[in-house]
Amino acid sequence: MTMVEYALLAFSSLFVIVDPIAVVPAFLAMTPRDSVAQRLRTARVACLVTVGLLSGFALFGQTVLRLLGITLPAVQIAGGLILLLVSLDMLRAQRSTVQETAAETAAGTSKDDIAITPLAIPMLAGPAAISTVILLETQATTWMLRAVLLGCLVLIGLASYSILAIGARSAKWLNPIAEKIIARLMGLLLAALAVQFMVNALTGDQGLLRGLTGH
Repeated sequence: MTMVEYALLAFSSLFVIVDPIAVVPAFLAMTPRDSVAQRLRTARVACLVTVGLLSGFALFGQTVLRLLGITLPAVQIAGGLILLLVSLDMLRAQRSTVQETAAETAAGTSKDDIAITPLAIPMLAGPAAISTVILLETQATTWMLRAVLLGCLVLIGLASYSILAIGARSAKWLNPIAEKIIARLMGLLLAALAVQFMVNALTGDQGLLRGLTGH
């Protein structure tokens, strides 16, 4: 797998699963009395925490799994199932409870500071995002690819902050119909990726792109 192929795979899959666009409505609902400056601060802290947490799993996730005696195929199947659950909700154009529950969103509206919880965890960096990072790290066979993964996480953080910042300034740009169409398309791609992870685990194929392209 080349660096470009891996970078495209990592960024696209992480952006879909972190899904900052879908977080914007909840973000605005949880900060109704905040000024634009306060919302920007909240978004900045949340994105920094998200990048830090996911980077930690990218660096040490496999080490923790080895200490717990969890095998790579088990992680691939479990992660694939989580992604599949999220993708099925995306195909219905709704936010998955795997990413956050209605109770967590409602609890956020009564909190003074929602940056770390529930905005960063679990809305942006939830179980699905963590699973995706660990799965992607298993595909990183060299330190260069691991560096690419960390770079993609930083880009995801910047993209998430930019989207939340736009939402904080004005929510008029959000078109509900376009959002639902994009969610369904991304859900279809994510479902295919989830199934491929599970196929790789069952066949022992560690080359994700090789399995996807048939080469």
